[in-house]
Amino acid sequence: MSENNGAPVEIKVGAEIKGTVKNIELYGAFVDIGGGRDALLHISQLGKRNVRNVEDVVKVGEEITAYVIKVDDEGRIALSLVKPPQLTWDKVQVGETYKGTVTRIEKFGVFVDIGAERPGMVHVSELADTYVKSPSDVVSVGDEVEVRVIKVNRRKRQIDLSMKSPAEEAPEAFEDEAEEIPTAMALAFRRAMEEQAKDDSAERQRKKSREMRNEQDDIIARTLKQVQN
Repeated sequence: MSENNGAPVEIKVGAEIKGTVKNIELYGAFVDIGGGRDALLHISQLGKRNVRNVEDVVKVGEEITAYVIKVDDEGRIALSLVKPPQLTWDKVQVGETYKGTVTRIEKFGVFVDIGAERPGMVHVSELADTYVKSPSDVVSVGDEVEVRVIKVNRRKRQIDLSMKSPAEEAPEAFEDEAEEIPTAMALAFRRAMEEQAKDDSAERQRKKSREMRNEQDDIIARTLKQVQN
């Protein structure tokens, strides 16, 4: 919790927060965010790659705007200078439609920023309902477009998009099959077959019993013969 005019303010992940750099260490900087609380701005969250010296990015006494990326069970706060995506991975769902901005054009398709961690890609085959020879024939960098998510690979951090009109799925057609009512002859035939099956089963059981008795008698006879010898 922080304080705002004496009232406690809950600090949540994703919140934008202003503070003053209090002191600098090799691994990052501590930022005074008010209310007697400090937050850690790790060197990996300074918004630039391959930062070796924290003071190359922030200075003691400098006022900064940062974003909360973690609040642990003990209330310790981690910050980042990188603005978090508006659309987190768990919220990107297949079938959802978003407005985005074209950021890059390639021969195979275009990349569109929809507010996620990474831009999604619209393959050239998904740019329009008709054949498209070159993506630049349809869009330009900076264009605002409406796209639909058709695939999400969270492991690879990839989002596939489409600008095609959603295909109308025809309702599944089915017919109720009329139940066949058996005739009297069919019923009689069915009962006869059931009775025959019962008789066959009983006969097989009797035959199996006879074979077992004969086998047992044979074993007993051989055993007695060996004893007598």
